[in-house]
Amino acid sequence: QVRLVESGGASVQAGGSLRLTCGASVYAISTYSMGWFRQTPGKEREGVAVIDPDGTINYADSVKGRFTISKDNAKATLSLQMNSVKPEDTAIYYCAAGSRWHTMNYHAFNYWGQGTQVTVAS
Repeated sequence: QVRLVESGGASVQAGGSLRLTCGASVYAISTYSMGWFRQTPGKEREGVAVIDPDGTINYADSVKGRFTISKDNAKATLSLQMNSVKPEDTAIYYCAAGSRWHTMNYHAFNYWGQGTQVTVAS
């Protein structure tokens, strides 16, 4: 079992910045594909950014150039730096881990955190 705990969600003005952090385990961080996903009411969960153990990183087109995913294997943490945020970034953000690499499909991720709310005011 992999336990993931997100933190850092908050309310922020459009154009501002926010940093989300996910605490995991050293084994999970170094073995699994780790990603950030988000969901709004009535919509399907969508991949935001994923980082694989081989260093491959993928972003959703909607966040490219604004968000940066990173991980610290020694501290067993996954982060999402969110810059130039927009009202459409408002969602619950989830940290996830999965044994399949090179995919942003949320069905491929086995373990999930409880989520953290990000609200961007215009």
